[in-house]
Amino acid sequence: MKVQDMAQNLYSDTRGQSERPVTFTEAVIDGLAAGGGLYVPERIPELSLDEIGALAELPYAQRAARIYRAFDVDLPAETVEALMAQAYGDNFDDERICPITSLSADTHVLELWHGPTSAFKDMALQCLPRFFSASAAQLREQGKLDHDFLILVATSGDTGKAALEGFRDVDGVSIGVMYPDGGVSDIQFKQMATQRGRNVQVWGVRGNFDDCQTGAKNVFGDEAFAKKLQDEHRIALSSANSINWGRLMPQIVYYVSAYAQLAADGKLNLGDELDVCVPTGNFGNILAAYYAKRMGVPLGMLYCASNENRVLTDFINTGTYDISERPFVLTPSPSMDILVSSNLERQLFELTGRDAAAIAGWMADLRGQRRFRVDEETFARVRELFASDSIDNATCLDTIKRVFEQHGYLLDPHTAVAYQTAENLRGENPVLIASTAHWAKFGDNVYRALHGIEPGAPLPDDVAALSGCKLNELIARETGVDDIPHGLAELDALPIRFDEVIDGGTNDIEAAALRFLEHLDD
Repeated sequence: MKVQDMAQNLYSDTRGQSERPVTFTEAVIDGLAAGGGLYVPERIPELSLDEIGALAELPYAQRAARIYRAFDVDLPAETVEALMAQAYGDNFDDERICPITSLSADTHVLELWHGPTSAFKDMALQCLPRFFSASAAQLREQGKLDHDFLILVATSGDTGKAALEGFRDVDGVSIGVMYPDGGVSDIQFKQMATQRGRNVQVWGVRGNFDDCQTGAKNVFGDEAFAKKLQDEHRIALSSANSINWGRLMPQIVYYVSAYAQLAADGKLNLGDELDVCVPTGNFGNILAAYYAKRMGVPLGMLYCASNENRVLTDFINTGTYDISERPFVLTPSPSMDILVSSNLERQLFELTGRDAAAIAGWMADLRGQRRFRVDEETFARVRELFASDSIDNATCLDTIKRVFEQHGYLLDPHTAVAYQTAENLRGENPVLIASTAHWAKFGDNVYRALHGIEPGAPLPDDVAALSGCKLNELIARETGVDDIPHGLAELDALPIRFDEVIDGGTNDIEAAALRFLEHLDD
């Protein structure tokens, strides 16, 4: 690609508080920038239409390697090629990695859930741990690194399992995951609680996802705790959430890849615009589509699909981000039950012309006042790129039933939110819908949908008595859609390893982390 000969790409801090730009490997290892900002590449590569179209001739792993080379990561090309072959291989149940199912001539579903944990997070979290290990090894060789790492992750359901699986038994790394106690599905809980590996730990947290995420950020900002980890354990904190650029960059790949594949399959002509609809919580997945558009992929409108926690919809429609008096709603799509969307910071940084002072001010307002309002010029840029709608719980379940009746295709609740949003907002362009999880991760609400049971209403006693695995088997028998991944089907047979529940305060999380590390040292 034409960008290969350019100078090394460096990464800046959205809040402008880092002493210097960092390399890709440093950004991956650090996770979060100094002062709480997020790293973004100083240069977004541009691809020609011919370069985009040519990707369809390659296996997915090689498509990914091409994109990373376009970003000029500071790892040898042969290393990147080898890492991608490991990340996207027989650990996925489809050799295409993320196949596209077309429900009509102008509605295409990008299936991002064929990895080992049946969620779109695998697309990045089979990649990030490999980048992390290679980056750490290179920095050690350069004399820039002399410690190990604790990956601390807050999850609304899917990131946790994908991160645990990706970092399982990785040398020099331990990983602790926090999820909202009672706020994930039975399948999601068992996926985390049964996790194999010598270097893993899982905690339920009393509260919701935002409590987990805020607690994690507070721990990252505690300099005294960081010093204690270094002095007593020779360990530094890092992150596998989408605040880490190494988590976000692999997501860009699948939008570039999907466009190339649709063109190769004759579903659109190279150069035609394709709108994209993404079920959105933390804003990372849709931000990846924005960066693909910046790279030259002919993407049109970016549709931000919200559930009843509609903070992003309200922001995109008004320019004000306000959680000061906003209730937190539990929905059938729990991975989107988020009020503080961390990656919006990166998006606003780009839309302000990379105005770090403005970002720092807005983030300070969000911390202090629980709200901020962008200026009119930035808001106009938001409206040029994005449209948004929110889907209530009943409509989400109705959509699952309707799509199955019309197409014989089962959506999970998150993808149903995106499908209905696309129907509400679509214009003349074809739409690519990001399908973020296999339906069997949320069997209770899929059952409610297919049987016309209201959201949150009790399941029939005999059904409620079933485990998540047994319920999925029942749904498969009733629908004939018998494609339950092995990793989900086996959960009932695995022992529960982790059932500890902690409070979400900074001290509580830090104490739990220290207990985990001391146990590893035994």
